[in-house]
Amino acid sequence: MNIEITDTARVGSIAAVSRGSDFAPLRRRVHEAHLLERRRGNYALRIALTGAGYVLAWLALFAVGDSWFTMLVAAAMGIAFTQVAFLGHDGGHQQFARTKRSNDILGLVTGDLLVGLCYGWWVDEHNQHHSHPNFEGYDPDIGDSVLTFTAAQAAGRTGVVPRFITRHQAWLFFPMLTLEGLNLHLQSGIWLWKTSIRRYRRIELLLLTLHIVAYFSAVLLVLSPVKALVFVCIQQAVWGVYMGCSFAPNHKGMPIIAPGTKIDFLRRQVLTTRNVRGGRFTDIVLGGLNYQVEHHLFPNMPRPNLRLAQPIVRAYCAELGISYTETSLLGSYVVALRYLHSLGAPLRAASNAR
Repeated sequence: MNIEITDTARVGSIAAVSRGSDFAPLRRRVHEAHLLERRRGNYALRIALTGAGYVLAWLALFAVGDSWFTMLVAAAMGIAFTQVAFLGHDGGHQQFARTKRSNDILGLVTGDLLVGLCYGWWVDEHNQHHSHPNFEGYDPDIGDSVLTFTAAQAAGRTGVVPRFITRHQAWLFFPMLTLEGLNLHLQSGIWLWKTSIRRYRRIELLLLTLHIVAYFSAVLLVLSPVKALVFVCIQQAVWGVYMGCSFAPNHKGMPIIAPGTKIDFLRRQVLTTRNVRGGRFTDIVLGGLNYQVEHHLFPNMPRPNLRLAQPIVRAYCAELGISYTETSLLGSYVVALRYLHSLGAPLRAASNAR
């Protein structure tokens, strides 16, 4: 059975072999290595350090006061927000504790209260992505948006502004990430307003309201209106760029699975995902997302165990002849941007022909 892979730098088809679950032996090896067990001590330290960085950023705002030097604090706070959001991501995947309640508490506190990001929306969207990464029609991360991720989306662009963005989306990608923080806040609010999912809805509304009130009260208490506006713009821009740059290397430019394709779980996760090479510093900066292959195969694996699982997963993929993609951080951006640029080629050609 052939899997049709569309709109990617790696054009062609990938053979899918139907012979039961190829994932079961891998899961058995990972289980025997005790890599699915919780890491309470590690997370206690991680939460303490991340929380300390978050608190220090706010204390720095009050310490520096009504000065343009506070804009440096805004940038630092954007970084702190992202590190806190990584903890919420871990909670959403049930990595932190054995019970769903404990993981949800971590997600609600870090997401809604500290960052202003709706935990329920994030989990809902992110779980859809994890179930069908780069699967056209199923993965919300490659759904219709400001950017285009498939040739069909690019061809269907109408209007002067949308077509202009698609033609130049590779060049606009990083500048547009400065608005990603605002987009995350807006999507959170829209989801809470429209969702029929009632679990934690009132709690999330309360926590998000507390975040908004506390955030703007603190900023306006310390800074003049003009400086406050610039502070918020810088802080949200840094947060948006950092978040976007952390998630973009994982799937952009990797194979996109055409609708109706039959593909088993192991190949669906591995073939559409790439890892980012690096040491401990990269692990911290990207929140463990650099081990995206392992994370997609074992979403509830504690973040510190992903590094340990990598050689097991890589070796198993080699045994089965499954392509295991890994590149540098810079290399991942190059591939992703080239792919986005290629999607705009037909529109650029049409524009130049006029």
